[in-house]
Amino acid sequence: MRSSLTPDPSSEGRGDHAPSPPGRRRPEGPDEGACVEAAVARLDWRSIAADLDALGAAVAPKLLSPDACRRVAAMYAENGRFRSTIVMARHGFGRGEYKYFADPLPEPVLEHRRSLWPRLAPIAAKWSVAMGLEAIYPAEHHAFRALCREAGQTRPTPLLLRYGPGDYNCLHQDIYGPLVFPLQVAILLSQPGRDFTGGSFVLTEQRPRMQSRAEVVNLMQGDGVVFAVRERPVEGARGAYRVKMRHGVSRLLSGERHTLGIIFHDAA
Repeated sequence: MRSSLTPDPSSEGRGDHAPSPPGRRRPEGPDEGACVEAAVARLDWRSIAADLDALGAAVAPKLLSPDACRRVAAMYAENGRFRSTIVMARHGFGRGEYKYFADPLPEPVLEHRRSLWPRLAPIAAKWSVAMGLEAIYPAEHHAFRALCREAGQTRPTPLLLRYGPGDYNCLHQDIYGPLVFPLQVAILLSQPGRDFTGGSFVLTEQRPRMQSRAEVVNLMQGDGVVFAVRERPVEGARGAYRVKMRHGVSRLLSGERHTLGIIFHDAA
């Protein structure tokens, strides 16, 4: 079976910086929510689940059209959409910038959370059982956000990332409080080769008493990568055990790269 980590030719918890000032918001494109829902429904979820179990990551191709990618990337200049801006070099996170969206989330971002959740929650529940964790994943994402609020995690975590030449993102885990959903999604908004070179999405896996394994995920514009936030179960001779996961972005050689990050738990 072809791994979905090779896309068909036809993908960051950190601290907060000062809040962005309010500004004007432009409307999203027509039927953005319906387009996202349809793209998610078309995916081969059996293959995605198999790759997540085997590798801790899976490509979700063509989550956004090129036009939708450009519209979402253009939001980066609209400061009123965001609650905070992070300059990575100031915190030792790497080089580049990212911004956390404020509530209410833009429709494409909100719909990705809504549409992806019912497909990913059963996988997350299976992983939690395998790792001996107690976790509650309701049928709908808004109910999970209510659990986040009860845990004191009230700030939305979806974000836009921007990299220029020489920028990179150090290996990390997106943990924002005690309540963690074990899967997240990054969607590449720029076209490799045309908009930028370098800047690959990288995952590492640390198994007990073994050296780390690295995986480079090659994406095209509009493709997403679904991956483990912190850890995942691996079947061994004596049952399942946990492996630690981290992700990052290698150094950008030229151009500009934008990424949309969809994280399902909120921040404290």
